[in-house]
Formats: sequence, structure tokens, C-alpha cells
Amino acid sequence: MNDYLCTVRGYIYQPKLGDPDVGIKPGTAFEELPEDWECPDCGSPKEDFEELLEE
Repeated sequence: MNDYLCTVRGYIYQPKLGDPDVGIKPGTAFEELPEDWECPDCGSPKEDFEELLEE
């Protein structure tokens, strides 16, 4: 699972960590996040994230 970058504020969603502050368990893929999930730093929607590809 790749990480995803918020293009607005630079927050990186890491599936291995999840987002425990809002009940997203570690191991949750970005695609599995609820549609209304927002960037914890700025409130941007999922559409403002881009996948960080591993090199």
C-alpha cells in the first residue's frame, strides 16, 4: 500500500498507521477510507490527495 500526499498542506496519509484520531485503523488502504474522510491538517477532501509511488 502506497502513501498519499495532501496537495494542499503536505500531510501524508500512511496506511500502515491509519488515522486513529478518527477511528481509522492501521492497515486501512486509502481507497478504503470513508468518502467523507478529510485531511487531518487542513480538512481537504480525498480528491486533494495524490498517490506517492514507491521507487
